[in-house]
Amino acid sequence: MSPLLAEAVAVRKSADQLFSQAVVTEAIKRLAAEVSSRFGDTNPLVLMVPRGGCYVAAKLMELLDFPLEFDLLQLTRYQNQTSGGELEVRATPATKLQGRHLIIVDDILDQGITLQALIDFCALRNPASVSSLVLVDKQCQRAVDIEADLVGIRAPDRYLFGCGMDYKGYWRNLPAIYAVAE
Repeated sequence: MSPLLAEAVAVRKSADQLFSQAVVTEAIKRLAAEVSSRFGDTNPLVLMVPRGGCYVAAKLMELLDFPLEFDLLQLTRYQNQTSGGELEVRATPATKLQGRHLIIVDDILDQGITLQALIDFCALRNPASVSSLVLVDKQCQRAVDIEADLVGIRAPDRYLFGCGMDYKGYWRNLPAIYAVAE
């Protein structure tokens, strides 16, 4: 076992579960109901933010019973680290954004730098609207003044993993939300 994998296993064993699978599922159901209400008749384009947003987007989209298109948009800061670095464009949507109602879906709003950059990227392409959806809004001081339009869960300012969020590349697959032990 590599040292990083051993570390990830140890972190998981000592972690605090903050939100159970049932709580996460209910949060995603509430988000789906809100998205359906706001965007069900607008032919929205859901922009999933890999990698963390994969989990949230997959769970969300299976609950949306209206026509929509799906694409991805990736700007990243972390690259398997626990703190951010330089912002890098990794993937842009193949779908035309102009005139569309866009829903950016990500796992967590933390410092806000990435989400603001995603919104700015989209706004330059003249969409009808840009909305942001995050499973988790971490209650911390942000580097930029931003709030997500749709939030599933508000969580304390701790290092979180599970439900798309990772610990050094691991544990995105967990169906509950955990925090590294303090």
